[in-house]
Amino acid sequence: MPQYILRRLLQLIPVFFGTTFLIYALVWAVPGDPFAGKCGQVACPPAYIEMMTAKFNLDDSIFVQYFKYLGNLFTGDWGETFNGNSVGELIGNAYPVTVRLALIAVAIEAIIGLSAGILTGLRGKGFLDNLVLMSTTFLISIPVFVTAIVLQIVLGSELGIIDASVSEDATIGELIVPGIALGSLSMAYIARLTRTSIAENRHADYVRTAVAKGQPRSRVVGVHLLRNSVIPVLTFIGTDIGALMGGAIVTEGVFNINGIGGLIFRGIQNREGATVTGVVVLLVMVYLLVSLIVDLLYAVLDPRIRYD
Repeated sequence: MPQYILRRLLQLIPVFFGTTFLIYALVWAVPGDPFAGKCGQVACPPAYIEMMTAKFNLDDSIFVQYFKYLGNLFTGDWGETFNGNSVGELIGNAYPVTVRLALIAVAIEAIIGLSAGILTGLRGKGFLDNLVLMSTTFLISIPVFVTAIVLQIVLGSELGIIDASVSEDATIGELIVPGIALGSLSMAYIARLTRTSIAENRHADYVRTAVAKGQPRSRVVGVHLLRNSVIPVLTFIGTDIGALMGGAIVTEGVFNINGIGGLIFRGIQNREGATVTGVVVLLVMVYLLVSLIVDLLYAVLDPRIRYD
């Protein structure tokens, strides 16, 4: 196992450099004047442009800029915006809210999706199975922003159960409904994926062997069937964590949540390349870390998987 972890970490190095360089190049190589609108309605004076160009190394080639950025990043310096705000502080203020929102969405989609998938997978065709299939098809066909707006209007404006907009320092209670909206699409996929995996594996040889040995149904389902059936679901949930944090921009915009989504939206809108690059690089690191953890959990769930 230690050798496998070391090998996986080494494999992540070129992936990290490749993805971060691509992100950096796309953000900073966008055509146009990066100082447009930075001085109000008038053009920025040449002295200001010269100073900022030197400060952000904009005269260097994209490769030199990238490696200078990495050098600062490895020392904990995430850069700063054109207005002088620290990108690290901006991310530090916004990231905890998005993490809470993403974890709530993952918890909701995992609990409801797995429960629905397990029940329908074990019972087979029937009323419950048809109900879950229709419900998941409905959720998959609706964009997340539509679900968020409907929940906000119905539960907030019409029924008054929730506030239409969350507070500046959103609590877990305030993030439950936005979490439902954010995780609704993934919840439908998890339910379908679990249902298919359970239905396929319940007729497998190892399940029939466990039943033939006289093991209780709870052990057959909980130990043998679920541990093997949940592996593809675990892969989906693992990759979905990063996707939810990156895709929270719409949900955070609907519920006025001051998280990473709003930060990256304002960064794109104001052409703040340092902010956009910093946020996306952080999401890349989250993806890589979660993918490693998911790979290691495979061996825990399935004894047949061994990493030598």
